Amino acid sequence: MSHDGVGLRAVMRSAGFLTAGALAVSVLTGCSSEDPAGKPLAASDIGFADRSLVADGGTLRWAVDSVPDTLNTFQSDADATTTRVAQAVLPAMYRLDANGRPQLDADYLEKAEVVETEPRQVVLYKLNQQAVWSDGRQIGAADFAAQWRALSGKDTAYWTARNAGYDRIEKIERGKNDLEVKVTFARPYADWKSLFSPLYPKDVMGTPDAFNDSARKKLKVTAGPFAVEKVDRKDDEVTLARNPRWWGHPAKLNEIVLRAVPRDKRAAALASGELDLAEIDPESVKRITVAAKGTPSATPLMGPGSNLTAADSLRSWAVAKGTDEEAADEEISAREKQRREISAYAREQQALRGFEVRRSLEPAYTQLALNGAEGPLADERVRRAVARAIDREALASAVLTPLGLPAEPVGSHLALAGQAAYADNSGALGGQDTAEAQALLADAGWVPGGPLKKEKKKGEKAAGAKGEKASSGSSAGSSSDEEGSEDGTYIVGEDDKAPREAEREKKQDPKKHQERGDGSQHLAQDGKQYTNKLKGGAPGAYAPRGTAAPAGAAAGALAKDGKPLTLRFVLPSGPGSQTLRTVADRISGMLQKVGIRTEITKVADESYFKDHIASGQFDLALYSWPASAFPATDARPIYAKPVPAADGSLNVEQNYTRVGTDQVDQLFDQAVSTLDEDESRGLIRKADSRIWAAAGSIPLYQRPQLTAARKSIANAGAFGFQTPVYEDMGFLRKGASNPSASPTEK
Repeated sequence: MSHDGVGLRAVMRSAGFLTAGALAVSVLTGCSSEDPAGKPLAASDIGFADRSLVADGGTLRWAVDSVPDTLNTFQSDADATTTRVAQAVLPAMYRLDANGRPQLDADYLEKAEVVETEPRQVVLYKLNQQAVWSDGRQIGAADFAAQWRALSGKDTAYWTARNAGYDRIEKIERGKNDLEVKVTFARPYADWKSLFSPLYPKDVMGTPDAFNDSARKKLKVTAGPFAVEKVDRKDDEVTLARNPRWWGHPAKLNEIVLRAVPRDKRAAALASGELDLAEIDPESVKRITVAAKGTPSATPLMGPGSNLTAADSLRSWAVAKGTDEEAADEEISAREKQRREISAYAREQQALRGFEVRRSLEPAYTQLALNGAEGPLADERVRRAVARAIDREALASAVLTPLGLPAEPVGSHLALAGQAAYADNSGALGGQDTAEAQALLADAGWVPGGPLKKEKKKGEKAAGAKGEKASSGSSAGSSSDEEGSEDGTYIVGEDDKAPREAEREKKQDPKKHQERGDGSQHLAQDGKQYTNKLKGGAPGAYAPRGTAAPAGAAAGALAKDGKPLTLRFVLPSGPGSQTLRTVADRISGMLQKVGIRTEITKVADESYFKDHIASGQFDLALYSWPASAFPATDARPIYAKPVPAADGSLNVEQNYTRVGTDQVDQLFDQAVSTLDEDESRGLIRKADSRIWAAAGSIPLYQRPQLTAARKSIANAGAFGFQTPVYEDMGFLRKGASNPSASPTEK
């Protein structure tokens, strides 16, 4: 899921053992005098303009992926639109700056600090005396206490998705006056700034019924520059109206309309005037870029001045020459349809000249996940070999360079460049090295050549008519992809199918074959957590129709105990996932060079995460994680060592690679429990080094953020890390100069 900016806590609700001696590398990045966090790779691009240049009034029509099922961000089915609404209408004690670091929000807080550490950690909040709910009531300790009780996890009647941090609170009480809130923790909590952002009124949090139901469809009481005016599920819109009780800078816009529009429909919606702002895919970026250069008018297919009269004349001529009258009519109809389509496209291109593309990098990264629960990747040496075979710089460049964005591989699992906890710890694993990858594989017993045992694949029929059909191209359990192949599965490294398939697709549709930016929506954020019983494997798969089955291992392919080294690479098949498939093809080619074959299966988007990633039915997969300003809290479930549950299943939390160590768990526990910020960051970086060394997942590149914005829109676009400032968004006054990309460029 793409999202504009990122909340204080990136909502990651979705969805082996290495000795210390093996980590004798330079991972203690804190020893350097230079801050290893660096700066964000790309600045925000929001069309910044001073408030004095922004007109009062107007409606901003902003595309979203969906109308949310709930407006309560703490419920499991909350999504990116839930977060966007909450940012505009609810208090947040802290918000993120351009570096992805939390900053106190002065509209709600005058001050917040740790005032005691012994015998208990105590945080004192001093509220802005003007901060009131839309019903006129002062924001205060009662709201903090109600949210704590709802999210503490002690009352199971509350249907909460997470309680991290709130479960460490011992009590909440009023301070010296109504503007002070004193929070006492039972256990030290380093990420205390993540709490109460957003803050809901006690009306929502006060009872399980109110929490579970009242905030799903509407928010009666709010406290932001905007308020929820209407949630229209029939027209797929959420309308936010200016809040008359807002005490901060008044909102420039009268309304913000969040309209659900599919990504492949957004360019047309922008051109038709239905939208002013929308995250778009790379194909739409090309259209807007071409439009900005000027669009030639459509050339009539019938020649200058052609019209229906000319068409009638052509029909008469065709009939006179002996052409079938019906065939002539069909030809004329086809040409007229094509003419209308070209004309409509030209009009859209003309309209798109009023837009520009604002570019940054999302606060999220794409990774290669390696399932270490079973199969060849259960061996750490094989996982490390896969990692050493991959050229991460080449992959980042393939995705980001065509979009004009910096193509630097991500160096951390737990933070992104610019964030406080970031450091490039990839050296704990090592860079691309074909010889080292081959040595690791050999050490694990995988050697070139050798006889292969013929295995009967799941779903394979006996010899005969039906059996021949299956062996020629059917695929049990795999779905077709939209690119036209009859089967969603092929093996790279066995029959050289990938290059031939790519060439065929290129000839059929050259545009589709071009490299694109990462339009994938496969963030690991589907609002659910899963357990894995580790029963069975992925459905069997065959080569595409017409491909001869190989008699044995391909030249250079590796085998062990009569079995080839073949990894199941599962990918989504939807139109927004083209980049993932391009990246997967490149990875497969890199692995083939060291003798690893990949069996690529493309599955329907709706089943990709639930039926494959979360259930462990893959060896390799590509998906994304959002960044968090509080990795000690938010990243722990992603890398925690899986533990057996009482029913015999494996509780993986969000660790879908099933790779974890006791050391990593201990480092997370220490990092979240120390109140020394420097020490906590150092522990997070050590944990990241060990995650790299275990090779369960390989960060590749930060995802591109591409937003089409009407040229007159100010203070909105590709936000990067920064929390949007909703009250500053609007349309430039007449005569005002074009806005700059960001405040730093002004």
